[in-house]
Amino acid sequence: MGSKGIVYWLAEHPAIVGFRWSPDTSWGSTWSFLISSITLFHAAALTLHLLLHLSGRRRPLPLGPIPVLHSLAMALASAAIFLGILLSSAAEIRDTRWFWSRTKTSTPLHWLLCFPVGTRPSGRVFFWSYAFYLSRFLHLLRSFFSILRRRPNASFRLFAHSASVLMSFLWLEFSQSVQVLAILSVTLAQVVVFGYRFWVGVGLPAAHGAGFVVPLGCQLAVLSCNLVCHLVVLLLHYGRGGCNGIGASLFNSVLNGALLLIFLNVYVLQRGVGEKNSGSGGGRWGGEHARKEN
Repeated sequence: MGSKGIVYWLAEHPAIVGFRWSPDTSWGSTWSFLISSITLFHAAALTLHLLLHLSGRRRPLPLGPIPVLHSLAMALASAAIFLGILLSSAAEIRDTRWFWSRTKTSTPLHWLLCFPVGTRPSGRVFFWSYAFYLSRFLHLLRSFFSILRRRPNASFRLFAHSASVLMSFLWLEFSQSVQVLAILSVTLAQVVVFGYRFWVGVGLPAAHGAGFVVPLGCQLAVLSCNLVCHLVVLLLHYGRGGCNGIGASLFNSVLNGALLLIFLNVYVLQRGVGEKNSGSGGGRWGGEHARKEN
């Protein structure tokens, strides 16, 4: 398949161009579905935790190749979404640039950060935003892996993964500004992180300690980038005529800040546990940690 074929299937296909976020055509696009799915997710995770506690098992359950296959699936899905929304953004900028003078949008970066007020969740970009939203449900499996492996910080992961589902839903529901850059940064980071986990999971060599550095560095970069972008969106909203979905953007800014604090807490705890284990013969910590859930 040549470059034209890739562009067609990822940015010009009628299903992508004609996409519309609607309860009638988009699975999972209602508030009732969002609330019930997150509630069911937490109930299932709590039930699994209680069953393990009642069984008296203290050691992690062997999961075989499931986490490795999940990492491969997440890496491939993230790569497809990254390339799709990149090509779709370029196509949208090409097709709508003539209209920017009426909306005070001055540059492509301005458009990426600040959708004009009145933007509807339809078209190429929102198709890939919807694909990203659906991929969050696949990502939820990492929480169950964490519980089955008896990780001490599984509750933090439950909150972080639930927040990811909620934020991606709000991007679509309110046609929120800055979502393109957020999706690009998240999917690029996940290609690196899950690609690394797959690499280590199939037994290929990796640098000692990289299992801590890779996910920590990528996640810190993503959360920091999101916070900076949201700050810029606020400046554009109040100084350049308004940005679409500003209320949801403010909520997501607070949620991103909370996630950053939780993430730092989780990985500081993990680093301490890893160093303790390595001191007692756990020299494989770097490789094992690379397969820990994000």
